[in-house]
Amino acid sequence: MDTVEKATIKDASQIHRLVNNFAGQGKMLARSLSEIYENIRDYYVIREDGQVIACAALHVLWEDLAEIKSVAVTHEHQKKGWGEKLVTICLDEARLLGIPKVFCLTYTPDFFSKCGFKIIDKSNLPQKIWGECFKCPKFPDCDEAALIYSF
Repeated sequence: MDTVEKATIKDASQIHRLVNNFAGQGKMLARSLSEIYENIRDYYVIREDGQVIACAALHVLWEDLAEIKSVAVTHEHQKKGWGEKLVTICLDEARLLGIPKVFCLTYTPDFFSKCGFKIIDKSNLPQKIWGECFKCPKFPDCDEAALIYSF
């Protein structure tokens, strides 16, 4: 179970349920199933007995910037290091790709701070990252914290 793997098409509906379960609780932003399918190559998963128990995605935005998003771990599997493991794998991939900065927008900044991210003002992020924000019901009053990891 402790193996992180790239997500497959078969994982999309489980990722969708996991992420949107937390979105329904106001803990992260919802993702449509079509968005997950379109970006399935961004996702990593951890499975237990064939079920996705954790996921995270690294989405490349530009030559020098990527985003970690949709980090989710089922309630019963939290506090076991799976989230940190997924974030580390995403950061490793960014490093291999030569991307010097990785950011996240989150309601759990303490978690990402433990992973080495630093809090920044959202206005320091380039405007191109806000393309997805127009779909958010909280736009333009974003209450997520912005953090960045630099290599």
